[in-house]
Amino acid sequence: MTSHILIVGCGDIGLRIARLHLARGDTVTGVLRRVDAASALLAQGITPLIADLDGDWSIPPADAVYWCAPPPGQGVDDPRLAAALQRLPPPAQGLLYLSTTGVYGDCQGRWIDEAEPLKPRSERGQRRLAAELHLRTWSARTGGKAVTLRVPGIYGPGRLPVERLKKGEPILRLEDSPYTNRIHADDLAAAAVFALAWGLAGGAYNVSDGRPTTMTDYFLQCAALLDLPAPAQVDLAEARSRFSPMLLSFMEESKRIAPTRLQALGWSPCYASLAQGLPDCLESDLQQTSGSNT
Repeated sequence: MTSHILIVGCGDIGLRIARLHLARGDTVTGVLRRVDAASALLAQGITPLIADLDGDWSIPPADAVYWCAPPPGQGVDDPRLAAALQRLPPPAQGLLYLSTTGVYGDCQGRWIDEAEPLKPRSERGQRRLAAELHLRTWSARTGGKAVTLRVPGIYGPGRLPVERLKKGEPILRLEDSPYTNRIHADDLAAAAVFALAWGLAGGAYNVSDGRPTTMTDYFLQCAALLDLPAPAQVDLAEARSRFSPMLLSFMEESKRIAPTRLQALGWSPCYASLAQGLPDCLESDLQQTSGSNT
């Protein structure tokens, strides 16, 4: 039976989710802000809907909704999701929200699962926690199924730190680098579809490959893969004077994410480590190193 799928924030991950549903014979509407991006959706059989999520946009009916749009870039709330939920009737198959593992804050390198208390330190994490709370309120009010995926760093074709490596920007030295977690973009899309179908209403699920490394290790592996010089390493004191506030915020949290609940439902990643997933990114990102795509 054909379902109609609505993807709010139909960028890279939204497109990957859309392709999975199109392969099943479903119809997909993708909500995006930029008019010039609509043709890319049309070319793949997706109906584009241009909307300002901070305005009073019209939400079309759908059997399932994926909310991939981020909160605003400032503050500790997500008013765009809150406003949309006020007008959204519960979809028959539910709503899936892409959150972040940043809602756990700093766990000092410990292994954690979904039972870990939520204590975000950064405003970015606080905005995502606010969004999760809005979703719980909507679910309680409407009876709609809401499922949350808590997402770590995403990598995949076209998503490697090519420009940073080409510029020779330094990285934190290995002994100071905190644990970070990752998921391949294709695995994230598949996990989103899986979680909406099989996850419990109100459930929150970690998604990761289960093989945490460090950000420094990630940059070094990317440089080796792309045949670029390994970046210089600096200590934490120098990093604080040279790195952007956003990058530093990632350095201030360390945790190892276990995707316990998803695995219990039967999900597993196709790319179970960076060693398996990075070669899949090679062709797209090698084009960037040659200057054809900057």
